[in-house]
Amino acid sequence: MSILTKEEAQAILKKVLGFSKADECEVNLGGTTGGNIRYARNAVSTAGEISNMSLSVNSTYGKKTGTASINEFDDASLEKVVRRSEELAQLSPENPEYMTLLGGQEFEDSITYNAATAAMTPDTRAEMVLKSLTVAKDAKLEAAGFLENSNGFRAVMNSKGLFAYNKSTDVSFSVTVRNQAGTGSGYVSQSFNDLSKMDTLAQSKIAAMKANGSAGAKAIEPGKYTVILEPLAASDMISNMFRGFDARSADEGRSFMSKKGGGTRLGEQLFSDNVTIYSDPMNTELPSATWNSDGLPIKKTVWVDKGVVKNLSYSRYWAKEKGVAPLPFSRSMIIEGGTQSLEELIKSTEKGILVTRFWYIRSVDPQTLLLTGLTRDGTFYIENGEIKFPLKNFRFNESPVIMLNNVEAFGKSVRSGDMLVPPMKIRDFTFTSLSDAV
Repeated sequence: MSILTKEEAQAILKKVLGFSKADECEVNLGGTTGGNIRYARNAVSTAGEISNMSLSVNSTYGKKTGTASINEFDDASLEKVVRRSEELAQLSPENPEYMTLLGGQEFEDSITYNAATAAMTPDTRAEMVLKSLTVAKDAKLEAAGFLENSNGFRAVMNSKGLFAYNKSTDVSFSVTVRNQAGTGSGYVSQSFNDLSKMDTLAQSKIAAMKANGSAGAKAIEPGKYTVILEPLAASDMISNMFRGFDARSADEGRSFMSKKGGGTRLGEQLFSDNVTIYSDPMNTELPSATWNSDGLPIKKTVWVDKGVVKNLSYSRYWAKEKGVAPLPFSRSMIIEGGTQSLEELIKSTEKGILVTRFWYIRSVDPQTLLLTGLTRDGTFYIENGEIKFPLKNFRFNESPVIMLNNVEAFGKSVRSGDMLVPPMKIRDFTFTSLSDAV
């Protein structure tokens, strides 16, 4: 019962709304099925499947809202959760920023669901993990990884006529491969909606190559270097930047988009002119839902065009305060890339450092978005277009804003988590100290 069709979800939501006596009522319904395998030291440690479905009711009187949830779906239970949410609403303080519910909206049908991914079985997962383990064992390395798939839906309906439904699938895989001495390490991580795009064999071979290649790392002096960031490393950095595109944070002086003395930096060129960032729920490589939790339609939006910030996201409340149209934010961001491969970026580099990924990233200064963290799982020295030797890991102090001002070249964009991001060649990236971590 965990995955309902649009019609089945609609029927339950209508029934729940029929019990409501509040001024306004919104009901959210969602379910998930899926499974996972975890392995370490070349052996499976845990495996399982999950199936759940829950419903939550938001009842509002004036500006007082109460929320209650349940995972039972007989009529008596559904009426009980509505009554409970109404009782809590009467006890709640008023929310000065409450926005009355939206009426009916029109949404594009999303492309987030893939039948093959939804049909994954324990055998499918076992076969995928076996390929990864075989790579590690054949190379006399040790692997620790996690494979997970999910098939889910979510639906919302309110007393003003809004109804939205979305069904989605996901499969994700990550593995760390190390040599037996613990002196070399490689890591990969991928996620897709479409199972056919997931190749655990190829990815495990990459991790194994880096595990062998990173052993015997040499130390060089910290400082400013040209770096080539693999997509995983680039997404590690840039994902910390997107929350700054929130208009309210910028207006209230809480982000790098805030202007000293008041106002925002909307319309300013903050990045190199080869940087364009947009979101598009209908992108086939990175599909996402076409509506947000407020029930607003999500459409293709350009956030940065040739280095110039073109849009900030506005919640319904903040849009009303500022007299503009609301613009929902999308977590699925796309950085427009180039045509070069990672290998071609390396060949074009006289001296530099190749970074597989960053780890333990923390904020140093929210106003400039200065971050600190460590390289990990494969850091290599480049000279005359070739990888010469592995490097001991570094601590860095750098801002993704400055980083995207120092872009020399982009490779082809690929999916990394909830982003499409290219490998990047960046000048003057700041490493501040060495780290003994592998």
